[in-house]
Amino acid sequence: MRPSRRIEEYGIRIGRMPKGPRNTIADVPGVSVGHCTLADGPVQTGVTAVIPAPGNLFREKVMAACHVINGFGKSCGIVQIEEMGTLETPILLTNTFGVGATSEALVRSMLAANPDIGRETGTVNPAVFECNDGFLNDIRALPVREEHVLKAIASAGSDFEEGAVGAGRGMSCYQLKGGIGSASRIVEYGDSSFTLGALVLSNFGQMEDLTVDGRKIGATIFGIAPPEDEQGSIIALLATDAPLTERQLKRVARRASVGITRTGAFIGNGSGEIALAFTTANRVFHDETSPVRQIGMFNENEINLLFRAAVEATEEAVLNSMVRAEAVTGRDGHTRRSLAEFAELFAFK
Repeated sequence: MRPSRRIEEYGIRIGRMPKGPRNTIADVPGVSVGHCTLADGPVQTGVTAVIPAPGNLFREKVMAACHVINGFGKSCGIVQIEEMGTLETPILLTNTFGVGATSEALVRSMLAANPDIGRETGTVNPAVFECNDGFLNDIRALPVREEHVLKAIASAGSDFEEGAVGAGRGMSCYQLKGGIGSASRIVEYGDSSFTLGALVLSNFGQMEDLTVDGRKIGATIFGIAPPEDEQGSIIALLATDAPLTERQLKRVARRASVGITRTGAFIGNGSGEIALAFTTANRVFHDETSPVRQIGMFNENEINLLFRAAVEATEEAVLNSMVRAEAVTGRDGHTRRSLAEFAELFAFK
């Protein structure tokens, strides 16, 4: 049974900024999330879809930027996002060997919605990110198919599950169960209020380093699993409705690394750690005819508010990915236990 309590329900308060009503990435208006989970014996994997905004994303792109914290990864679409500063498809998360099938399915979905792609207009840049779930999942079986991608996209909504679901089904974090986690923060600036939300796919860390709200609990539970080299990964997605340029978005994306390391990570050699940030405030029209467009830009004298929000939301999202995940047994009897089993080490009475 999937644990029902999120980290805040154990009495843990991460940071000091106010949270959104759901405390998820879906607190950013228009952002939705869906999953397709594959859980059948040695197959423990899936697909998670993050829809940045409603409508046709190819025709109305959102501004975006990536930050590669450590580049041991096989993600798709980063180069064009970095060059053009825009995101024009849903963001899909899956396992390392699922990137090809997921990318093709996403392209087919975009072609169906835009008959001019590859004919009267340019091609489309699919955004697909991955982590290696091979400890629990028989990754060599290549189980992810087009129907799983389409199901994840079709199921996207503002209320979604966390933990061992979708792309997070087979992921490990600090040698416990990892997966999908999310959180949000409200940024208040004068008479204006903005939201920043984070969603992570967590698959990194060594148990002895695990830290919850500053408490190094990993050393206490160290020993329930053999020591392993740090060879994991994490994808951190940051969404906001604050008006940011792609340069500012890159600065926000960099701060995800602080939230990750607050949970104990040192970002190892074999860890693929990538952050992507996007804003729903500045839309870029594919069929724009005006030679000049006006866009909003956040006051950088106040951008520390967004930096703090990114750090707090990322840290909390990682912890939610762990406490919301149930224990999973996968290929060859490999098992990852849930952080929720060790709540007495960090919960306030």
